[in-house]
Amino acid sequence: MSYPPTGGSPDPYQPQQPYGQQEPSPYAQDPYSTPSSGAPSSGQPYPPPAYNPPPQYGATGPSYQQQPYGQPQVQTTNTMAILALVFAFIFAPASIFLGHIAKKQIRQTGEQGEGLATAGLWLGYIFTGLAVAGCLFGVLAGVLGASSASSGY
Repeated sequence: MSYPPTGGSPDPYQPQQPYGQQEPSPYAQDPYSTPSSGAPSSGQPYPPPAYNPPPQYGATGPSYQQQPYGQPQVQTTNTMAILALVFAFIFAPASIFLGHIAKKQIRQTGEQGEGLATAGLWLGYIFTGLAVAGCLFGVLAGVLGASSASSGY
């Protein structure tokens, strides 16, 4: 075989393919480009429909998390929030401390338990306030009782 191939001279104004490569098929063109007439030509098919495959297993998007089939998505409740509510009835000042820690952790991790932490905080403040008021009342009663006993009435 001789180069250039015999059987006709190539047009010098048309771009030539390098030796050994074939002419591209009409389907190798961009299927989304529109011909100059605005409609597909008689020999070209319509472009294929757009298809976005689903994300691969384990891939996460901004609001899409795929779980394995048959396993429900489980969100855990913050342990400090549970303890804050329990300690409100056992030792109220500890409930205040645990409730604030729980609310901070819930904001950072996105766990459940915001309501439990808030309830533990409210009850902790209320019960601590009642205990302080009770202590003040007891001290005041003791002082008044002692002063009335010493005065002789």
